[in-house]
Amino acid sequence: MMSLVQKEAADGTVQLMTVRERHLKAPIVLAVVTVLLSLLVLLVPRTGTSTFRLGDSSQSFQLPDVALPTASTIWVVIGILVVLVIAAFLRAWTYRTASLWLVLGFGILAIFAFLVWAGAGGLVPVTSLLFGAVSLSVPLVFGALGGVIGERAGVVNVAIEGQLLLGAFSAALLSSITGNPFVGLIGAMIGGVLVASVLAAFAIKYLVEQVIVGVVLNVLVTGLTGFLYGALLAPNEKALNTPVRFTRIEIPVLSDIPIIGPVLFNQTFIVYLMFITVAVVAWGLYRTRWGLRLRAVGEHPQAADTVGIKVNATRFWNVLLAGAIAGIGGAYFTLVSVPQFGKDMTAGLGFIALAAVIFGRWDPIRATLAALLFGFATNLQNLLSILKTPVPSEFMLMLPYVVTLIAVAGFAGQIRGPAASGKPYIKS
Repeated sequence: MMSLVQKEAADGTVQLMTVRERHLKAPIVLAVVTVLLSLLVLLVPRTGTSTFRLGDSSQSFQLPDVALPTASTIWVVIGILVVLVIAAFLRAWTYRTASLWLVLGFGILAIFAFLVWAGAGGLVPVTSLLFGAVSLSVPLVFGALGGVIGERAGVVNVAIEGQLLLGAFSAALLSSITGNPFVGLIGAMIGGVLVASVLAAFAIKYLVEQVIVGVVLNVLVTGLTGFLYGALLAPNEKALNTPVRFTRIEIPVLSDIPIIGPVLFNQTFIVYLMFITVAVVAWGLYRTRWGLRLRAVGEHPQAADTVGIKVNATRFWNVLLAGAIAGIGGAYFTLVSVPQFGKDMTAGLGFIALAAVIFGRWDPIRATLAALLFGFATNLQNLLSILKTPVPSEFMLMLPYVVTLIAVAGFAGQIRGPAASGKPYIKS
């Protein structure tokens, strides 16, 4: 990778020089993961057979279970991981970064090796594992998309947690009153917009430090929803906290595809809306005038201003859009996942969504993949409990956050976010 540095010449002039840099963070992280996995297998060896169930009882076409010898399979996969680590170091030595496909392939193989180890003498239901991972990732994906849009516009959206929480509260309340989950969904979007509007007003108009505003909003919304829950919802639970939830919509033919059919095509309306939202945001960000203006005000607001783009207005409306999208993620808690609203039910997922934004390099597709990874890690802790693996329960609770730390520390440090993110624009 190359970067430009300034150097003062003997005559006093400043010259720009190109410097090639080797980025070793990603290869080192991959090597550390490989070593830790090897130590796990050596120190806690497991033998027998690991069985993977590929079919699902709801499908007309069933795949047979796959039984693998535990020890030999793990060591074969570790050997492949070593080859990928060497390839990553070779790319770094030649001044190239580790490609997305290399990291993605390494991650899939490392998870597969861990599942083989964990599933020794037991059964790993692949479809159920993936279905749960997608379900747990939905709020993270919507929150991450809201974070991407906000930061691309130049505003650090630390208030994702508050947008998710108020969205969940509004969805539960309005769906309970009207008996219509779509009204609850609209209410969740409005709740996200309300939080985003406060963030936009203070960050853009009054030039307050954006991170501080976001943190204060999260605390404010947590306290507000907690108070309203105790004063309004709890005493009137049947009338105000029994939301009508979305039911699954099975897509014919597609839902019968082995493994991925039930995971992707037997879902609720919000999950299908997530697929559409990811595609639209990814396409719009790089292929439309809206995306060009959004990226312009987040990278070079002065240049955008000179060509007639209203920087602060563009930022304001896009922050509201980001809040609406994050609010949909909040609706998933009460309209799909849990039958009623509970205090602090988002449990810090807004901050993991923000980590997914950074890990995903402020790109919608990459951020979505990062959110899916964190959702998978969360669901994996449930599977490990069922399989009764020799992993302490405390570590299993830490697993999603450990994955978050490894991802951000290992891969986010070598990238740069939007140049004007977090910096208020004052028109000269």
